[in-house]
Amino acid sequence: MINQFEIRLPAFGRGIHLITHLIEQNLPQLPDKGMVNIFVLHTSAGLTINENADPSVRYDLEKFFDFIAPENQSWYRHTLEGADDMPAHIKSVLTGPSLTIPVTNGRMNMGTWQGIYFCEFRNHGGRRRLLVTIYG
Repeated sequence: MINQFEIRLPAFGRGIHLITHLIEQNLPQLPDKGMVNIFVLHTSAGLTINENADPSVRYDLEKFFDFIAPENQSWYRHTLEGADDMPAHIKSVLTGPSLTIPVTNGRMNMGTWQGIYFCEFRNHGGRRRLLVTIYG
C-alpha cells in the first residue's frame, strides 16, 4: 500500500516550528508497520527531528543557523530575492528536504522527546507545502 497527499502549512515566520501535531492530525489511518516520508516542496525551508520538550532548543538551533549562514555576505551572488534568501538555501541544505519515520502499531514511531520541526528560513516564506508518502 502506498498513499500520497499534500499538507499545506500555515504561513510561519522565520524560525524552527514544532509541527508534529499538524502532521498527525492530517494523517489517515496508518498501517500496522511501514514508513512515513515527509518532503518539503520548497528550497528555502527544511525539516528535522529534534527535542520537543524544551523550546530553547529551537532558539539555539536558529541562532546557530544564523551564525553559520549570515545574511548580506559580499561573496553571495544569488541576491535578487532578498538578503535572507541565499542563507535560507544554505540552511535548507543542512537540514535537508525530507524525513522518513518508521510506523509501528499504526503510529509514527519516534522517541519520547522527539518532535518534527519545520524550519522556515525566510523572513516571509508564506504558506508552504509538504508531500507525505505512506508506505505500508
